Amino acid sequence: MIERKLPITNDYIWKKIFSKKGNESILKDFLIAVLEIPIEKVEVQAEVTLEKQLEQNKLGRLDILAVLDDDTVVNIEIQVLNPNNFIERTLYYWSGNYYNNLVAGEDYRKVKKTIAINILDYEQFEEGPFHEIARLKRDYSNKILTDKLEIHFIQIPKFKKEKRGIRTKLEQWMQFISQENSKGVELAMKENKEIKKASDEYEYLTGEAEERRLAFLRDKAIRDEKSMKEGGREEGREEGREEKQIEIAKELLKMGMRIEDIERATKLTKEQIKKLKN
Repeated sequence: MIERKLPITNDYIWKKIFSKKGNESILKDFLIAVLEIPIEKVEVQAEVTLEKQLEQNKLGRLDILAVLDDDTVVNIEIQVLNPNNFIERTLYYWSGNYYNNLVAGEDYRKVKKTIAINILDYEQFEEGPFHEIARLKRDYSNKILTDKLEIHFIQIPKFKKEKRGIRTKLEQWMQFISQENSKGVELAMKENKEIKKASDEYEYLTGEAEERRLAFLRDKAIRDEKSMKEGGREEGREEGREEKQIEIAKELLKMGMRIEDIERATKLTKEQIKKLKN
């Protein structure tokens, strides 16, 4: 595996590579690989400066919102940690983009096709391939209800497990994104000039002190969030254990057991048991 201080899946680095002005050809090639459609032009929607987002909210979503030449709206998001509510979350954000692309007073038929592309550094689904597409279908004959909803799940760990070659453009990009195999990355760069360009951009970003600092802040924020969640769960388990011991102590007091014996049985302090008795 190639050693990297910060992975390409660091969403700050990801956004800099794929949405920086002048890198439109990189994003276009990646979208062609995922969507398997011809794309003439892609335009990244202007957003608040990323550095300001980091200063104001280090845990904010750093996704990419782009519009294709046929007016299709595409939202790309990197998700490193499993939030355990990602299906509901991606539907929520998809619906927001779908709703916002219709101008007030316009006919509903003019609403633009809206695509969500989720690049996940964990396995969302136990079964199935590394790249899955969810669509809205009718129960009858499994027919597509509308082509205006499309949600992609690209699961990096599954790609690594499958040990796929480089048969498709998406597999080229996955070699670069996963950084799992140095020979695979080198071959992908030889076969695809946009991946070479993306790799050069990545090397530049991870080499510049200021860019590296901002990327590190983002990486630290994600790790801190994970630690807080795990700490919260542990704290909750500890509180639950103490509540259970208190209930046991109450029952033992009703049975007339001595405080010293209850202390040994429940690990509660004498003071706690005396308060319960009183």
